[in-house]
Amino acid sequence: MRRLPRGSLRLVLLLAACCLALVFWALLFRTTEQIDTITLARGDIESSVAALGTLQPHSYVDIGSQASGEIRHITVQPGDIVKKGQLLVEIDPSVQQAKYDVDRAALTSLRARLAGEEAKLAFAQHQYERQRRMMSEGSTREEDLQSAYAALQSSRATLDDLRAEIEGARATLSGDEAQLGYTKIYAPMSGTIVTLDAREGQTLNATYQTPIILRIADLSTMTVWTQVSEADVLKVKSGMSVYFTTLGADNRRWASTVRQILPAPPNAVMPSNDQQAAPAANAINTGKVVLYTVLFDVRNQGNQLMPQMSAQVFFVDQQAHDVLIAPLSAITPVAGSNDLFTAQVFDDGRPVTRQIRVGVRDRLNAEVRSGLAPGDRLVTGIRRVRAAEGKFQW
Repeated sequence: MRRLPRGSLRLVLLLAACCLALVFWALLFRTTEQIDTITLARGDIESSVAALGTLQPHSYVDIGSQASGEIRHITVQPGDIVKKGQLLVEIDPSVQQAKYDVDRAALTSLRARLAGEEAKLAFAQHQYERQRRMMSEGSTREEDLQSAYAALQSSRATLDDLRAEIEGARATLSGDEAQLGYTKIYAPMSGTIVTLDAREGQTLNATYQTPIILRIADLSTMTVWTQVSEADVLKVKSGMSVYFTTLGADNRRWASTVRQILPAPPNAVMPSNDQQAAPAANAINTGKVVLYTVLFDVRNQGNQLMPQMSAQVFFVDQQAHDVLIAPLSAITPVAGSNDLFTAQVFDDGRPVTRQIRVGVRDRLNAEVRSGLAPGDRLVTGIRRVRAAEGKFQW
């Protein structure tokens, strides 16, 4: 066997090493152009303002006690449905009853005194008339006539004073009767007992402030108190369409329209017994974000909505159904125009630039009104990829 010259062998080995290096570079370090695309299709899109809200009854009332005393009986429990005028709470009326009896007896005494004073007035009137007749006949003195007149005037004044006392006693007795009536608390409206903050045997003191015993709410209509940031509140208008979802019922939407936008953010303290008081009015704005309250009502069919539920709210500005949709990240706005964009479409194996017109936009997508068609492959990115990527994984 004939051996190659040493110089030729070195040349062959060098050529083989170069070929291996070229193959190794082609497999591991050579880069190719990779075009990422997305196929356009039709769908629904909407432009909306998102916010968080809290559900509260549209109509409710806090029931307090205007009478002090021990609670004898509570006729309802949370969740009970009550009618207007139904008895709710009975308070021990002993103190109020005793005061009513004393003042009624005082009024009876005054009326008896009135009868006596009226008799005295009639006698004084008779004496005065007699003195006048006698004076005309010259059979009495001037002093006796004046004395009879003074007695008559004194009797009239006493009678007027007594009548005023009787009127005051009547007013006092009416107040006592009202206080006695306050020992029985009746429902001022029909609804559901949503809270009960008192117990039988508890002593109430209504001297300085009215103790809250329970709350009645009409749960047939709920109000959503929505907190909208100052950056979005100008986009919300009265009458705007709105929908919301609740935790645990994400597949269901409740729809309504905006009823009112409160002109100022909620204060730290607001009246709790006002139907328009914010449900979380005690929650004040934190940090530098200013929140405004937007209200809308919704019918509570099936009583699935409950007070204090959290709601994810969406105020619908614009919406379109069954339209061509393109991702905003894949299109570029044209300077000086609000609805013109440029897009690259993969056509005949290469990207082609087109001008398109868009409509409704949300944070991720846009409605394509012209320039593209369903099935077009929209270029979403062009990148350089090493040949070894995807072939070797460690």
